[in-house]
Amino acid sequence: MALNDLEIESRVGSDGKLKMAMQVDILGCIRHPNMVLLVGTCPEEGALIYEYMENGSLEDCLFGKKEEEGGRWGMRSWEVRFGIAADIATGLLFLHQTKPEPLVHRDLKPANILLDHNYVSKISDVGLARLVPAAVAENETHCRETAAAGTFCYIDPEYQQSGMLGVKSDVYSLGIIILQLLTGKPAMGLAHQVQHSIQNEIFAQILDPSVPDWPIPQALSLANLALQCAQLRRKDRPDLGSFLLPQLQMLRDFGRHHRHHAQDQDVVSEPTSQHSGTPPTPSTPTTPTTDQPVQGNSLIFTYKISIPPTFTNFTCMRSSKKTISLQKLHDTL
Repeated sequence: MALNDLEIESRVGSDGKLKMAMQVDILGCIRHPNMVLLVGTCPEEGALIYEYMENGSLEDCLFGKKEEEGGRWGMRSWEVRFGIAADIATGLLFLHQTKPEPLVHRDLKPANILLDHNYVSKISDVGLARLVPAAVAENETHCRETAAAGTFCYIDPEYQQSGMLGVKSDVYSLGIIILQLLTGKPAMGLAHQVQHSIQNEIFAQILDPSVPDWPIPQALSLANLALQCAQLRRKDRPDLGSFLLPQLQMLRDFGRHHRHHAQDQDVVSEPTSQHSGTPPTPSTPTTPTTDQPVQGNSLIFTYKISIPPTFTNFTCMRSSKKTISLQKLHDTL
């Protein structure tokens, strides 16, 4: 479980209780792989109870205690960061396409992005989310508010100045988060810094040095997408569903392909016979048996399984000529 403390006003007063009830109504209806799951509430303490997210928030992983605890290892992979960007955009589009009226998050930032044990990101804390007329998502019409809500450096500048709220207000916040995924830097003035590095052809120098093997062309493409999202004027920002998300998904797929290819290369590089070098060392001792080993070019692997209960270790032999199944080996034992 994960707890989210709400504002103190939600603990006392009729207005605060009504606000919390509205948040529960919204969160309780949301079911999406990239939206955090609400599992309960504690009205007395003004807290929402989320599903447990092992790697905490994106803010923790990029800047906070996760790094101090040595828990930032996953963030040293650019493939993971590309995936996080696509995950956030996917969850955001889900909010924008809710029926009968779209939801605008209004407070998208690294602290509100939670990561599970596989670094799949999920959007949380929709307490400031605003239901807006469907025309806001489909046309250039926007909803006007008397007071802007959000977090400094992530809030849409146009919304902050005019109170005009639209789905592209969230796109601005997404752009700043993507720039932070690339650079590992604070949000203040980050768009200007990245733009300057690109113009002066020193983009590689601004990338987060904790990631050792950035693919520069793809990282540059992602940076340009983020800069488009962070345009000051809402009309200059790309559409999330028709343009931005497909581009982010392509970059995520590129990262997945690269990772799988690297894993395949590691497997190929391992010795596969007695003539190709020293065989890999088994991770656990092999269970002794009285049976003669299979003749031929083979490798011995040890698997620990829970069934059948009479055995805790099985020795599996893989031959270049034939493969012996675990069931056949079990019958032999």
